[in-house]
Amino acid sequence: MDRGPSSDPEPEAERFEQALSGYRDVELLGLLARSSNYTFLVRLKEAGCEPLLAVYKPKRGESPLWDFPDGTLYRRELAAYRLSRCLGWPRIPPTVARADAPHGIGALQLFIESDPTRHYLRKRGAPVRTWAEAAVFDFIVNNADRKAGHCLVDAAGRSWLVDHGLTFHPEPKLRTVIWDFAGQPLPEQLRGDVLRAAAEVERGELHDALRELISATELTALQRRLRAALSRGWVLPEPTSAWSLPWPPV
Repeated sequence: MDRGPSSDPEPEAERFEQALSGYRDVELLGLLARSSNYTFLVRLKEAGCEPLLAVYKPKRGESPLWDFPDGTLYRRELAAYRLSRCLGWPRIPPTVARADAPHGIGALQLFIESDPTRHYLRKRGAPVRTWAEAAVFDFIVNNADRKAGHCLVDAAGRSWLVDHGLTFHPEPKLRTVIWDFAGQPLPEQLRGDVLRAAAEVERGELHDALRELISATELTALQRRLRAALSRGWVLPEPTSAWSLPWPPV
């Protein structure tokens, strides 16, 4: 059986990263439907190990966009994952960049088997904190495409966030279905995590990693948003127009 995350995935993140990076055989299983870019389901295999399913987003399969530089979306996926690891939330599947995949360099992300009838707009009892974390994270990374279908729920009832290619733009781009927390301040229980991440993005190991993934201008804008979230009187932004909601919403 293809291996997936256990009931406590956080300690396993590094193990999955190593498997995604190191398993030598990457088998294309097919294209994923309804993706704006070429997105593949792949099976990774290594002798003596259980196979692993992953989502593969090659650089060469990215559609050109007027507002994001060509060939950078896979790096933004990895940057969002690295930042989430530093924060400790939200739960994003382990993600790596890999150059020797079938269609060249791109992002490989652990595949999460989820219930397609359960997502943000049909949350059915998901903890409020889960979505508060998502709302804060999307502000910090300046997510321009948070659809409800990017919020997965696995068989154990855990929520996962995927699809972070349209992030880290230096200009305000927040476009999301998660507006429940608009006008609310940074939750106090998240402040310490944001403070730690802000320090890491300013001058820590995460700063060095992000310099390889996003531009200097984008990194400066990220630092500015982190400082803003920590400032006195800051609240999560309100939608500014119909453009603030992605279409389709799922």
